[in-house]
Amino acid sequence: MRPSLLDPLFVPITSLAGVGPKIAELIEKIVPADISARKARACDLIFVLPHSVIDRRNRPEIALAPNGAIVTLEVTIDRHQPPPRGNRSVPYRVYAFDETGEIALTFFHANAGWLEKSMPVGAEVVVSGRMEWFNGRPSMVHPDHIALAGDADGLPLVEPVYPLTAGLSGKVLRRAIGQALERIPALPEWLDTDVARRQSFPGFADALRRLHSPADPLDVSPDSAAWRRLAYDEFLAGQISLALVRATVRRAHGRPLVGDGRKITAIRNALPYSLTCSQTDALAEIDADLQRPERMLRLLQGDVGSGKTVVALLAMARAVEAGGQAALMAPTEILARQHFATIAPLAAKAGLRTAVLTGREKGRERADTLAGLESGEIDLVVGTHALFQETVRFRDLALAVIDEQHRFGVHQRLAITAKGEAPDMLVMTATPIPRTLVLTAFGDMDVSRLTEKPAGRQPIRTITLPLERLDELIGRMRDAVADGQKIYWICPLVEESEEVKLMAAEDRFASLKPVFGNALGLVHGRMKGADKDEAMRAFKEGETRILIATTVIEVGVDVPDATIIVIEHAERFGLAQLHQLRGRVGRGSKASTCVLLYQDPLGETAKRRLSVMRETEDGFRISEEDLKLRGEGELLGTRQSGTQGFQVARIEMHADLLETARDDARLLLARDPDLQTKRGEAIRLLLYLFGRDEAVRLLRAG
Repeated sequence: MRPSLLDPLFVPITSLAGVGPKIAELIEKIVPADISARKARACDLIFVLPHSVIDRRNRPEIALAPNGAIVTLEVTIDRHQPPPRGNRSVPYRVYAFDETGEIALTFFHANAGWLEKSMPVGAEVVVSGRMEWFNGRPSMVHPDHIALAGDADGLPLVEPVYPLTAGLSGKVLRRAIGQALERIPALPEWLDTDVARRQSFPGFADALRRLHSPADPLDVSPDSAAWRRLAYDEFLAGQISLALVRATVRRAHGRPLVGDGRKITAIRNALPYSLTCSQTDALAEIDADLQRPERMLRLLQGDVGSGKTVVALLAMARAVEAGGQAALMAPTEILARQHFATIAPLAAKAGLRTAVLTGREKGRERADTLAGLESGEIDLVVGTHALFQETVRFRDLALAVIDEQHRFGVHQRLAITAKGEAPDMLVMTATPIPRTLVLTAFGDMDVSRLTEKPAGRQPIRTITLPLERLDELIGRMRDAVADGQKIYWICPLVEESEEVKLMAAEDRFASLKPVFGNALGLVHGRMKGADKDEAMRAFKEGETRILIATTVIEVGVDVPDATIIVIEHAERFGLAQLHQLRGRVGRGSKASTCVLLYQDPLGETAKRRLSVMRETEDGFRISEEDLKLRGEGELLGTRQSGTQGFQVARIEMHADLLETARDDARLLLARDPDLQTKRGEAIRLLLYLFGRDEAVRLLRAG
């Protein structure tokens, strides 16, 4: 049960004065919390932070006020000029002056009576708004504030500016936020005293008031003590909830998985190459985890083509040697079948019985696989989300491997662990994630990194090319196809849409068909599974030489003799995605090329992205650059997948607070695992405020 102390903040925003259902809908668009499954509440409003301020302390005279600046002027009203009768399209103008010149205060569809009353001729008035100079004449359209000089003390000198959406005015939003702030109860302090003192943090409510009622533009900077305090609170809530998930997962006791090494040796002997140093190190770490009685929860990070699948297979062989079963789960059907194609022949050499299970297996085939898993005849299964379904039962699931972690949230991690007697878990990602983000998203995991490419892999040459030079590129592709090479051509969309004029996969296929004929294949996400498989097979076996595709091939597709990838409208893709796509080539022993086709003119961010791609193939450096360019929510795919990014914290600015928060969370839970102490009780309030209710539920369940 949520503590009743927080009730005033957990009311729907429609219970605030001036917020009806229509306004509430607009406010919900700008609330930073993930409210996809509920309505916005007052506590969501307090975290809608201003991005800048209007500084009304700037009081130049009329002639000195710069164009476009928001200024406050002290003027004398000279005359009113209403529009001609019956012509509402002409604005109402009020002319005013000071010692340096005259200004027109301009109002469209004005209420004449109100203007005459608030600005009588001869009165001294303070007006504030944006200056506009046109043909040497100054004007101010619809000033934000108008007050008689005697009443001007009530003007807000520094006014916060919030993110808005069409139809929502700043005034309405400010009023709603003000009411939400008034509802903050007297909360106990949940921060560690030393941390708060070292960082000069204000109290929680005080920090919010400073941000929403700034006395200076510096107050709303993410570097300010107030903003950093709230960022730390959010990090702490996140780290505590991850640590509680970890404790729950670990609490279900694991068991030592120890084998005789025969199956592992058989697989290693069947490999056409020897393992890299980092593969050997990662395996040693995984082995050590598997031999312990506690459950393994490990993240295996490796760049595209660094050999994660082989490491996973050897770990699964260890689980089978110890008498259990293993499952590998991938986010897409294409990737699941790809893994299966890599794993099955190697596993067979060690006498491991394998199967594949996706949403496509039906009837007899599916029934046989399910029976084999339940009886233990199948040692190792590769599949998609279909492995989660309740009809899937294992005789003894000892190890679950999850590929492309950022597509699976904490909840799915808990779901798959319910499939066995507390199976060990290995999570893999080919998206190199900067260290700070590993802490935020996977603070509950130990981490192994694969940093080398397998022996014999050639570097990939990356070139950028404007779309105007398309004919030249097609000419070169003709030569490459004649030379027996294989080419991927990636488009951002399936079919062209009215709003976005980009070349879509189906249109590009149609435009290249006359040139390349039957050498051309097409694969995209809307095709039926069997048709996708057929297109991939034809490309893999060389029946087609060019594969037009959407980003469906971004993750894990393996055609070792593909040597060229063209990415059309490269400026539309994020860095991590460009890097993933580039990793589809350079998998064999031949030199490979990545062509980034772009549409001029390029924005600054797009320019930077393309130059980083030209400069480096190091996925970890690329991920750090991506973080600087895009921020954390985009990077983890959280904005697309609906899991929570951050409401207040900006990873690129507050990363230094993250490790402190993680250490603080671990120490706190070591001393007070059920959050029963005075500080523990306060921390429970923090978890609710930042929407970490699931962590509190774990406490109760545990």
